[in-house]
Amino acid sequence: MPELPEVETVARQLEPELEGRRIEELEVLDGRWSRPVPPEELGAAVAGATIEGLGRRGKYLLLGLDGERTLVMHLRMTGNLVLVEGDEVLDPSEGRRLYEGERSTSARHLRARFLLDDGREVWFTDPRRFGEAFLIENSGLAERFVGRVGIEPLSPEFTPEALGAMAAGRTAPLKSFLLDQSGVAGVGNIYADEALYRARLHPLSPAGSMKPEHLQALRDGVVAALEAGIDAGGSSIDDYRDGRGEKGTMQEKFLVHTREGEPCPSCAGEIVRIVVGGRSTYFCPSCQVRLRRRPRRRAK
Repeated sequence: MPELPEVETVARQLEPELEGRRIEELEVLDGRWSRPVPPEELGAAVAGATIEGLGRRGKYLLLGLDGERTLVMHLRMTGNLVLVEGDEVLDPSEGRRLYEGERSTSARHLRARFLLDDGREVWFTDPRRFGEAFLIENSGLAERFVGRVGIEPLSPEFTPEALGAMAAGRTAPLKSFLLDQSGVAGVGNIYADEALYRARLHPLSPAGSMKPEHLQALRDGVVAALEAGIDAGGSSIDDYRDGRGEKGTMQEKFLVHTREGEPCPSCAGEIVRIVVGGRSTYFCPSCQVRLRRRPRRRAK
């Protein structure tokens, strides 16, 4: 699933291309993408709008439109948002550019497309069809994310103290704690593994067991892992492609994720795989310390 670095990469690439462009038509080809709103209704609401920007909140892409509106899109597991130049078409399953004669292959995964006033198109492709979009007034945007999308880990508000407040009293494993989007926004399976390794913390440690030094290490590990992912253009393990239709390279720089049986970059011990909360989790048993649950203080 695309995580914060992948979504941020797409937003940074496409915003300068889309800002100021007018959407001549939004063609929704899959009703699941816009439900419960009918495809024709969403298309009519967006047609003729001018794009004012493209941003991100957690794992959501925010396409700002004139009239104080935002089209919110989530890539989910296999979604991609790609700028198509002229007759070029992207086939995400092949990871290459296609042209008019091969259009039918890519069209199988096409869920929606934006026709712009300069002749270019933006395609939302999604083989597994879990991606979604909805239009919302800007006045209700912040409220929409309350309780669903937590603190942005690349913001000044993401401090060890903020992490400590979120983790206080929590018995959930650190891996599950990081995957909870209502706490830290945008961190998924890949970057949780990478962050915990950088912080030298065991994924099964109870979240509430962290001391101040652990909170600082985890905060720094999360930020470093996410920034590395952005610098690499994201991770293309399966379907993810950036806004230009190209693969990211973070998968070539993983420290532990998907590296079961390989040597740890620090101690040369063997990286192992376990399952935490139903998710494959990779770590180094030698380098990553397992914290114990801190005993509760007895009332005097």
